[in-house]
Amino acid sequence: MSSLKDQLSGLVYSTDKGQLCPGCEEPVNSCKCAEISDQERLQSLDGVVRIRRETSGRKGKGVTTVSGIPLPEPELKALAKKLKKTCGTGGALKDGVVEIQGDHRDKLKAMLEKEGYTVKLAGG
Repeated sequence: MSSLKDQLSGLVYSTDKGQLCPGCEEPVNSCKCAEISDQERLQSLDGVVRIRRETSGRKGKGVTTVSGIPLPEPELKALAKKLKKTCGTGGALKDGVVEIQGDHRDKLKAMLEKEGYTVKLAGG
């Protein structure tokens, strides 16, 4: 455990560089933290796309979640948009997991298998 002096001695602002990122201590406009976390997420995947239906924490409303898609963040956003359009519903992309409103497991499985992914229905 580092001392309090070491914890508080990190540079926060520089007149040369401006605001600094707390993670990598680079200027905010050239921060590499998002790219590094995206690469770590891609390396931790096993190549199987899992589709599950979830209701917990959503006041009983069901959503279909698609996780494990081995794509970088910009391509994942484009795929999420395509999946939402195919199902004709809304959704979101949160931490590498695509959430589609409603129960669309069969449609999503057929579409992702057509795209060439290995798909597994997870959960009940």
